[in-house]
Amino acid sequence: MSKRSIIHVDMDAFYASVEQLDKPELRGKAVVVGGLGPRGVVSTASYEARPFGVHSAMPMAQARRLCPQAVYLAPRASRYREVSNQVFAAFHNITPLVEGLSLDEAFLDVTASRKLFGALEAIGRKLKQDIHAAIGLKASVGMAHNKFLAKLASDADKPDGLVHITPEKAQAFLDPMPIGRLWGIGGKTEPKLRALGILTIGQLRLADGGLLRPILGNRTEHFMRLARGIDEREVEPARPDKSISGEVTFDYDIVAREELLSELQHQADRVARRLRKQHLLARTVSVKIRDSGFRTATRSKTMIAASNSSATIYRMARALFEAWRAEHRATPVRLIGVGTSNFEDEPGPVKERESRDRRLDTVLDVIRDRFGEDRIAHGQVLRRKR
Repeated sequence: MSKRSIIHVDMDAFYASVEQLDKPELRGKAVVVGGLGPRGVVSTASYEARPFGVHSAMPMAQARRLCPQAVYLAPRASRYREVSNQVFAAFHNITPLVEGLSLDEAFLDVTASRKLFGALEAIGRKLKQDIHAAIGLKASVGMAHNKFLAKLASDADKPDGLVHITPEKAQAFLDPMPIGRLWGIGGKTEPKLRALGILTIGQLRLADGGLLRPILGNRTEHFMRLARGIDEREVEPARPDKSISGEVTFDYDIVAREELLSELQHQADRVARRLRKQHLLARTVSVKIRDSGFRTATRSKTMIAASNSSATIYRMARALFEAWRAEHRATPVRLIGVGTSNFEDEPGPVKERESRDRRLDTVLDVIRDRFGEDRIAHGQVLRRKR
């Protein structure tokens, strides 16, 4: 296992960095990206905002109190996906073994690539240079002989880091780390370990398994192996999505049917477009509805013929929503979403058989690809509450 060469790449403050890239006047300033409404949450904070205590997953209202001078921006998902595609293209120039974790984060197995590009550190340095040259963004790169250590290495010297953990240095690197850095040790488990006096990874490595088992259960040996720097998982190249969905949490609870339908139309359009981009057809459509009491309902229906038509996805989602609403007529809605699953590969185009809906989707996709996601929309979507 020590002969493997694994790289973990994590783009630095990705959403905020893209905003600073596109808007040079924001460079060097505190930038916070996330929901701007009263229920908004921080998605990303630039490194200029972090000394004030602003971090991802923080309520936006708290971020504004901590750093009122920051520039606050709503996310631009389509732009981030566009830049992400460029980043992943740089990954695939090095190796086909790329396991994407998110838009801005991935594992790469470059074991075979060393014959072409040289030593592991040389490949890590090349990745950083290629990304910066192609896009203008900085990335933190961690290198090791397994995924666990490579991920920790990429976090060790942010931003713009380049850290290589060799097998000989692994234990000295791991032992002083807080126990919470082990994958799978969360908010419920960590306090129990601390109560036993186990505060670091090194202390867990030396602990008696019988002492740990009441807390860690059948994963005790797994965590002890991680504490010794052992991780045998392979990099798994991208696999087809099992589901494609979109949802929104409203700034204020909504009761009005037309407003809810307009958002449902918007989410259906987005989901159907993603299906078409991946050349997939969905057989199952679902809706997700969360009311003001935080009760969540999910309704789904499987179609006879799979589809990626925006109109078809919306018609199915609307029927499911109307069935829910018939039972909850005056219930305020906090969140609504559309999902698809049970996929089939899309057959090649046959022009003479294309439906009116298909031709319309094709035209709209071309316009959005060229001018942006929000440049054209179904009339009903214009009723959305921002």
